[in-house]
Amino acid sequence: MPIAKKHLLTCALFAFVAINSASSQTLPSATTQKIDSLFKKWDVAGKPGYAIGIVRNDSLIYAKGYGTANLEYNVPISPETIFHMASVSKQFTAFSIILLAQQGKLNLDDDIHKYLPWFSGVKDKITIRNLLNHTSGIRDQWELLAIAGTRLDDVITQEQIVKILSKQTALNFKPGDEWSYSNSGFTMLAEIVKSVTGKTLRQFTDSVIFKPLGMNNTHFHDDYMEIVPNRSYSYFDMGKGKYANAVLSYSNAGATSLFTNVNDMSKWLMNFYQHKVGNQETIDLLTQKTKLNNGKVQDYAAGISNDMYHGQKRYSHNGGDAGFRTNVGVFPDLKMGFIVFSNMGEADPSGKADQITNLFVKDPSPKKGGHAKKKYTDLDMAVLKDSAAIKKFTGDYISDDGAHFAYHLKNQKLYWITPNGSSNLLIKAERDTFEMFNQPDVKFFFSTDSKKQTIVNEFWPDGHRLLVKFDTTHKSNKVLQTYTGKYYSAELDCDYSIVLKDHKLVLTNAKYDDSPLKLFGDNQLNDDYWWMSNLKIIRNVQNKITGFEVNSGRIRHVWFKKVE
Repeated sequence: MPIAKKHLLTCALFAFVAINSASSQTLPSATTQKIDSLFKKWDVAGKPGYAIGIVRNDSLIYAKGYGTANLEYNVPISPETIFHMASVSKQFTAFSIILLAQQGKLNLDDDIHKYLPWFSGVKDKITIRNLLNHTSGIRDQWELLAIAGTRLDDVITQEQIVKILSKQTALNFKPGDEWSYSNSGFTMLAEIVKSVTGKTLRQFTDSVIFKPLGMNNTHFHDDYMEIVPNRSYSYFDMGKGKYANAVLSYSNAGATSLFTNVNDMSKWLMNFYQHKVGNQETIDLLTQKTKLNNGKVQDYAAGISNDMYHGQKRYSHNGGDAGFRTNVGVFPDLKMGFIVFSNMGEADPSGKADQITNLFVKDPSPKKGGHAKKKYTDLDMAVLKDSAAIKKFTGDYISDDGAHFAYHLKNQKLYWITPNGSSNLLIKAERDTFEMFNQPDVKFFFSTDSKKQTIVNEFWPDGHRLLVKFDTTHKSNKVLQTYTGKYYSAELDCDYSIVLKDHKLVLTNAKYDDSPLKLFGDNQLNDDYWWMSNLKIIRNVQNKITGFEVNSGRIRHVWFKKVE
């Protein structure tokens, strides 16, 4: 792209990128042009962008940067630019644990209390494997910290996270019963590495993984004040060509905080099929799919996903912290890997990785004789002859964990309304049972429970949710006043207050701006805080409010007692 003469310095720096992309000569120009066209929008100075890499056999066959690593100094992105990996870090933590298991220094089915005596508030047996697979039930550290008053752009140390996890007395669910992404588990795995070896995760991975692989520009960044040459900074798009700094000041490692670049990451991907560190058993353990207590198998393995893409086995993971967005994937049978890093919060690295992958890994022809999935094609099938009878099922519903959906009738057709406002047409399958028009394997069973409440059971291929219809009638000030007061959490050592302002309930805290509360029925409150968006009111036998539970995202049953 032409660059104005007044930007000669920028031009020279971009020339540096071209020199470092010399490996692109191993690809046909038609292919490189297709790849570059995917990033044309970002191949300019003055805006954040991407760094990409393509691995084949034992070589990085294409590597290039698009856009700017540091907007304040107009430094371009190159394959040497250091990015924060966010959750792509987890596979390295998991790999460390598996190496230690192979050395006989721990067992993946050991109870974590053996290595983490400070985690004494929860008595359930939780195995190291539970941590690796996200089946521990341990609440997510980021939401716990946020509730307690720590912003994600504050300095967050390993010690802070350990301290808040050490005070937890309950789990989201019984270990192994469910799969729920938990960053806490990988921070705890880092602490297990330290307990077993006497080394921090940074020290251990540096000596056992990075140096042996020649990843000389890679480390777990556990000190936010450390200067890292050639690093990128991350940004959010504010619109109209303006960007804002996305601040990241982490001093913690395990769930996140790996710093690396495209060149180094390529060496890691090659290790999946050309083993320099570990062996095939290490990779098999790392990529072994999760099995729940009920026998159901998940594609997630140990800090990495194991799925199929275009008929080929793929190991991959995404990452996202502040404005960093990352994706790495490797096809071990093809001996190919794809790397996409970005320093822009609005980026879609997994989508871009798929687009690049499609140029090399072709979608196989549909198999003959396969069974076609059920599919509706006639919209007239959605017209309800008994729409008057179905009307009793319309309205707003909420689940115990705060999921909020609605069902509306329009032109004798029933629609499922999601929280973001999208409207989904439903088809009546049988009496009081419906299916999504565009996705018939999503089903809805309406009924009345023992309390004469209207309920709906929602089923989809990977899960189930029970919701109860709630009354939307506006409550009087006298009723609303019963919800007001101070609520305290001993686990998080913090309090929030509910107050009544202008006939509306408001959630207030010393650290954050006030948030309006919306009452769903009598016992569910929603607010604007992402870290505690749903509050479930708890009452005693006299129907008096005694406190609330926070059920939001990756945390459940966080108890706040009402202070008299």
